[in-house]
Amino acid sequence: MSGDVHVRFCERLEGWFLWATLLVILHEDLKVINQCKKEVEEWLSDIGLELKPSKTRIAHCLSDLDGEKAGFNFLGFNIRQFSVGKYSSGKSSNGKLLGYKTIIRPSIESQKRHYKKLKEEINKRRGLSQSRLINSLNPIVRGWCNYFCTVNSKEVFGKIYSLVFLKLFKWGSHRHPNKGKKWIRHKYFKSINNNNWLFATLEGNNLIKLVRHDSIEIKRHVKVKGNSSPYDGDWVYWSSRMGKHPEVSTKVGNLLKTQKGKCAHCKNYFKDGDSLEVDHIIPKSKGGKDKYENWQLLHRHCHDTKTVNDGSSGTKSNCNSVEPKPPVKPESWFWQDDMLVMTH
Repeated sequence: MSGDVHVRFCERLEGWFLWATLLVILHEDLKVINQCKKEVEEWLSDIGLELKPSKTRIAHCLSDLDGEKAGFNFLGFNIRQFSVGKYSSGKSSNGKLLGYKTIIRPSIESQKRHYKKLKEEINKRRGLSQSRLINSLNPIVRGWCNYFCTVNSKEVFGKIYSLVFLKLFKWGSHRHPNKGKKWIRHKYFKSINNNNWLFATLEGNNLIKLVRHDSIEIKRHVKVKGNSSPYDGDWVYWSSRMGKHPEVSTKVGNLLKTQKGKCAHCKNYFKDGDSLEVDHIIPKSKGGKDKYENWQLLHRHCHDTKTVNDGSSGTKSNCNSVEPKPPVKPESWFWQDDMLVMTH
């Protein structure tokens, strides 16, 4: 490692160790990795610290190395590479096939900790009602699944829910030792849609149900498009991606994200400069509610078409008229014989 590289490496370390207790160094050359380890040890020794041998390992992501299994764990994730064919192979920056694919999943240790926490919560609430048990489990399930929902977790989610299901059935059997399995099933599990084993209960008219691990949607991280920047003024793109933008109301931002940047009527993507309007799916004149479940975002011309076809009078649906609205400033147009006439 050259002197200049050594200085820059140590400058970066000084910033990292102010906030991090974990450090991962990735490089394709084992010699560079060993040199980096040496530099870290020397830097730590100057401040009276050292690397803990039991928590420091050098491993290869694709194959076993000197007795160390392939891959590594970091912040609850397991990162590993697998040899695959050309149709599944990852590609380098120049488009060359790599012959392997990187898979990131929840680590075994993280899965065990999560299931242990759920099991302890279930055992602790053997004497409480089903609704209180569900309310205590749901935040744990949502939090853990939301943390891992951006990686390859679908199979893991299904596996953990299977274990939780068995534990919940035992919870019901423990509360009613003289009842059979069929009675336990009808007492604590409901049939909703295509799910005949949903752990749920009714409190008045409210259905309280356990969040299934495998019901959490896997959301892949999408790279930022091209040279886009949050400061480039393209509020349509950033609202669709993040659900918020300083130039957009909370309602419009949430609808853009929910609809993934598409018009609910024509299914085309919104573009910067398009006129957007919030529409009531069921018109208020026909009993539609003024809430998110009944809102959708449309192009202005799509909104005009939808308003005409849904039979809304335009008096109670926040639509002043079923006439098409002008796409430009009002001073540059006027209506003549049901036609929009533009002035120059």
